[in-house]
Amino acid sequence: MQTQVSLAQLSAIAQGRCPSPQTVLGPHEIKENGRRALAVRAFFPTAESAWVVEPDQKNLRPMRRIHPSGVYEAICPLPPEGTSRYYRLRQRDRTGHITTMCDPYSFNSYFTDFDLHLFGEGKLIRAYEKLGAQRRAIDNVSGTNFAVWAPGAEHVSVIGDFNDWDGRRHPMSKRLSSGIWELFIPEIGDGHHYKFRVQTAAGNAVDKADPFGFAAEVPPQTASQIVDLHKYQWQDEAWMRRRTANRSLNQPISIYEVHLGSWRCDSQQHNGWMNYRDLAHQLVEYCKEMGFTHLELMPVSEHPFTGSWGYQTVGYFSATSRYGTPEDLMYFVDYCHQHDIGVILDWVPAHFPRDEHGLAKFDGSALFEHADPRQGEHPDWGTLIFNYGRHEVRNFLISNAAFWFDKYHVDGLRVDAVASMLYLDYSRKYGEWIPNQDGGRENFEAIRFLREFNEIVHREFPGVLTIAEESTAWEGVSSPTTSGGLGFSLKWNMGWMNDTLAYMRHEPVHRRYHHEKLTFGLVYAFTENFTLPFSHDEVVHEKGSLLEQMPGDLWQKFANLRLLYSYMWTHPGKKLLFMGNEFGQWKEWDHEGELQWELLQTDTHRGLQKMIGDLNAIYRAQPSLYEVDFAGDGFEWIDCLNHSDSILSYIRRADDAEDFLVICCNFTPIVREGIRIGVPKLTYYDEIFCSDSEFYGGTNVGNNLGVQAYAADWQGRAAAIDVTLPPLGAVLLKPRMS
Repeated sequence: MQTQVSLAQLSAIAQGRCPSPQTVLGPHEIKENGRRALAVRAFFPTAESAWVVEPDQKNLRPMRRIHPSGVYEAICPLPPEGTSRYYRLRQRDRTGHITTMCDPYSFNSYFTDFDLHLFGEGKLIRAYEKLGAQRRAIDNVSGTNFAVWAPGAEHVSVIGDFNDWDGRRHPMSKRLSSGIWELFIPEIGDGHHYKFRVQTAAGNAVDKADPFGFAAEVPPQTASQIVDLHKYQWQDEAWMRRRTANRSLNQPISIYEVHLGSWRCDSQQHNGWMNYRDLAHQLVEYCKEMGFTHLELMPVSEHPFTGSWGYQTVGYFSATSRYGTPEDLMYFVDYCHQHDIGVILDWVPAHFPRDEHGLAKFDGSALFEHADPRQGEHPDWGTLIFNYGRHEVRNFLISNAAFWFDKYHVDGLRVDAVASMLYLDYSRKYGEWIPNQDGGRENFEAIRFLREFNEIVHREFPGVLTIAEESTAWEGVSSPTTSGGLGFSLKWNMGWMNDTLAYMRHEPVHRRYHHEKLTFGLVYAFTENFTLPFSHDEVVHEKGSLLEQMPGDLWQKFANLRLLYSYMWTHPGKKLLFMGNEFGQWKEWDHEGELQWELLQTDTHRGLQKMIGDLNAIYRAQPSLYEVDFAGDGFEWIDCLNHSDSILSYIRRADDAEDFLVICCNFTPIVREGIRIGVPKLTYYDEIFCSDSEFYGGTNVGNNLGVQAYAADWQGRAAAIDVTLPPLGAVLLKPRMS
């Protein structure tokens, strides 16, 4: 039982350096003249007078100033056992303005000891339901519970537009075992902006955005915003049930990668940015027309610099306010689901920027990052690397992944820059990195994190995708963790992408000397669950657009690009195409302007766009193109050795091996007539697709309706067909079932 507070304690409150203000402020049982009583203390630095408003809301009990800084105290009768200590505080400031409020220091902690234990162990999977700014009600008093992890801080307070950004008004209490600071502020709700003022051990004060904040101001403003994420009424129950039940990896996956700020622009809006809701309607309509199964959004987590495209994240739990509110983004995902389109988000757990209001040196120490720059600084991007060895850091990131699946119903996370996480010497010279305990370059802590992330995500959210952007030959990226893999659903096939583009950039006359660029990918095509990506990375930094990268005159450029896409859509692996490439944008992608939609006024661009739509339709209709993407049973070479003519021919098979397609590609501008191809069945083969169709801007060279097979011992098969291959073109042939 506390009888009085010391001058040192009061001074600590006044100076904003008390780690446990609740031991001084709020209601405390004391002995007054030998009798039990209740001392109510409050800190009102701008008040001239203050009162305790007793539970009946009628009687006012004056408070006396017990410290010149503005600490007030009133001695009140102790409420009867079992009754509420509910009371209110009233203050009058120097202007005569009177404010009545609940006492923030009269409420119990939101955290249980078990919560704190799990957080310290890195196992509080839904930490986003405890930390940050949580809307809650206690004893019928609604408000917001603030909590932040800052174990090295000397003092933390909540500042915001509700307390004039005054760090003295709402000091937080530290839960010593965890390093979490906490405060419930009653009668503070949605829409208010806030930060945490962190006093470091070095004596510096820095204002930080909430690492768990659910929303933020539009950059360049940096405050977090209180938001209740439970208001939105989801309408995607059918989609969510199907997602859980389906085996997504044997389904067609054709992904349209989008940067929301530059897909389309609205000149009437700030910076031309459209709202999530308007984007939902336009993108869904477009994706349905084009036949894509999924949208992949470049990062929508809050980021201070628009030119980073979202890959330098500050607000990991904040949907960027550039395009609207969290509810607007929920509507976006919901609307996609209602129209059978999945949503994948780019996610960046590899590094974060140095912006002062963000995670860097959060409590004055290297809290989220490594202290040693050989481990904690990324030399290429000027960013900081997460310290995956800290339980709380892994908890932060895994909780963030769970957050997007839970609160926003997203269907997948594409994890950026995985290679930079796996290798301690990534982009570093000798002497610029620290080996692991075995003397090697593998980052054991990051490997553990990635495995844990995949295990938890797939356990808690069955049916979702995790996709690794990993550019090296690391084994088992998409293998189960139980067999030593990293546990991802899919891996980007960067080798295929680089080799294929390198081949296509050659003039056709020289391609015979680089034939292995096309065939080598099938040597390792089934070692991982691959996605074939032509992403934004291939059309920036002076690489030119994909159309511009194709050789030849105008006709050849378009024919080459149609051939490239035909080869991609018939090659084993899921598909990803960056926006604008589907209609042959000429310019490199620029995040500050919209795509060149005006090009669709010309037949060539409109034809290319139509071909992508038809390819997606064929892809979704033909199980042989998607059911067996990750095993050799789904692919068979017919002829991969015809380098002199630059021709490839191959078979794609479904789970039912009798269901197959024959694909032939001619990588020269010469019409190839009478090309004999060995086929498995003696039947008629319908030509179901030709990239040289006049509908796509081609010359209409092909096989009309199809070709009849005849008996022949050719290329190891008992039947053959003679086909005409269009210049720089591909044809798809489907056997008629007898």
